[in-house]
Amino acid sequence: MKIDDIDAFVAVIRCQSISHAAESLQLTQPAITRRVQNFEQALGVELFDRNTKPLKPTLIGHQVYEQCRTILREMDALRELVASDAPPTGVLRLGVPQTIGDVVLLDALKQLRQQYPALRAQVATGWGSHLVGKIEKGELDAAAALFPAGKIFPDNIIGESIGKMELVVVCAKDKLPKRPGKLADIYDSGWILNPDGCGFRAGLQRTLSDQGLGLKINLETFGTELQLGLVAEGMGLGLVPRDLLERSAHRERLAAIPLKDFKPVMDLWLIFPRFLGNLQGPVESFGDLVARSLKKARDAA
Repeated sequence: MKIDDIDAFVAVIRCQSISHAAESLQLTQPAITRRVQNFEQALGVELFDRNTKPLKPTLIGHQVYEQCRTILREMDALRELVASDAPPTGVLRLGVPQTIGDVVLLDALKQLRQQYPALRAQVATGWGSHLVGKIEKGELDAAAALFPAGKIFPDNIIGESIGKMELVVVCAKDKLPKRPGKLADIYDSGWILNPDGCGFRAGLQRTLSDQGLGLKINLETFGTELQLGLVAEGMGLGLVPRDLLERSAHRERLAAIPLKDFKPVMDLWLIFPRFLGNLQGPVESFGDLVARSLKKARDAA
């Protein structure tokens, strides 16, 4: 029984696909299939129901999977024990949401390179849930992502809140209501938001739904600055971090709408696998630098 075979078996269940497991482990599909078969032969049981699509584990397969996850966590702890004293080298794979990437990333990466010159940062962008998935699959070493306070992460992922980000509803300055109101007073104006999958949009939609209101989308588009430009043209309402509103080239044509029943605040989280070995120091530095960059941008606004 080999650790590589266990790793392949766990990857197939996690990814629910041999092809995706092969991509995750950077192996060929035949290699993954062979390792899973070797593991089944070593145990003397069938771990998958081959008559289902997507491939599903048998009852004993589920039980073996849980035990294998424990084994792999212990192996990670063992590797961390012997690797933690070695200087970090190679690639540090980081993730950030595009929403805050433009604000915090440049300074953070510059200082990280000064602290760890033998490390090369590789950055991916995406929604928070997408970045968590990449960490679970071993495709990222850490990410800074926006989630509500109290967010619960998978048991193999650590999440540390490193700051807070206030969100504001924005409109064209000439459309600013004369007095503070509620979401129900403005929701008919329609919204300019990121496509489905964005945490900001999901939070707004939940709040509207709780009030018996629908989410009226005027335009869906990526990019906060583009959204703010469209809002400034009077094409709808936006929902953006206050820090990005203050930095926007359209700031003079925009206004934040004071609302009595909607004051959203998101936590900025540093998320990373439970076992990082000698990358623990660089990851902690990355989180610290991102938090500092965010504060610096806020103070300069």
